[in-house]
Amino acid sequence: MASSSANASQHGLPGELPQTHRDLLALCALRVNDRSVDWSLLARSCDSPTGIAEMLEGNIREQSEAAREGLPILRTALPHIAEAHSRVAIELEAAELAGARIVTVLDDAYPTNLRLVPDRPPFLFYLGSLSDADRRSLAVVGTRGASEDGISRAKRMSKGLVAAEVVVYSGLALGIDSAAHIAALDAGGRTVAVLGHGIASKVYPAANEALAKRIVREGGALFSQFWPLSNPARWTFPRRNVVTSGSALGSIVIEASRTSGAKMQARIAHEHGKRVFLLRSLVAHESWAAKMVSDGRAVEVTTLDDVLDRLDSAPASPAQAEEPYHQLSITDL
Repeated sequence: MASSSANASQHGLPGELPQTHRDLLALCALRVNDRSVDWSLLARSCDSPTGIAEMLEGNIREQSEAAREGLPILRTALPHIAEAHSRVAIELEAAELAGARIVTVLDDAYPTNLRLVPDRPPFLFYLGSLSDADRRSLAVVGTRGASEDGISRAKRMSKGLVAAEVVVYSGLALGIDSAAHIAALDAGGRTVAVLGHGIASKVYPAANEALAKRIVREGGALFSQFWPLSNPARWTFPRRNVVTSGSALGSIVIEASRTSGAKMQARIAHEHGKRVFLLRSLVAHESWAAKMVSDGRAVEVTTLDDVLDRLDSAPASPAQAEEPYHQLSITDL
């Protein structure tokens, strides 16, 4: 598959999208009483012009609970497709003004690892570039309120991954995420930040606006699965974790309490069939981490080599569940 940034640029400009891509986005924008068709269902069903044509005719081929729930919403909303196209036009204009591009499940350039998970989003807006190098990537994540030791461990891990030609994904949050991004850049590597808000809205947290610009400037990328004008909210960050996990081969959790979003990402990564690496210091202090290891859902690691040895062995099987684990039906548009 031709997933180079050059390929993506041929139709990645928001203002130059083919009609099929606009139709996909319009299907995502359809709403009935603040409900929309599950976006993961749309991603799975609309990855070809034929699939989009079926949806526009009010048909859903997939046999699943999401499909059964979505069908009446689709058929009720379709008469208002013109309004949905108008909404999409506003969002695309905002993305273009922000200098962003878009890649959808219709495109070969859609991230390869993300395409393998059932709860993938139908589109990503992005600043920076797409890269084939992202196929060999790991997410480095952890708590916002990180300890000094945690920050140091995240930096060492990220620097070592860059030396091993692994792309570093994280979520642009304060604490562990920021340390992972900065260390990757300082080491001359590529890093991708998955945002919890729209690509055209203000960077969150505001303290990381300069870091976000640096990531783009130094060959990385910012990804967003949300409408460009969407603001951050409590419900957006769990969805961000889905994309962060799905885009990488596995997730390394540095520090995370039982209420941390990084714990959620570890669970999601396991459900995705990805590799889950938990630092020994985390396993020693957090019962949830110890249980994941004892249950065989994660691997305890001490050094970078522990990670790389498993990364380069036979990959974990991608998730092939009939139902998505985390629905992306966006009601707060």
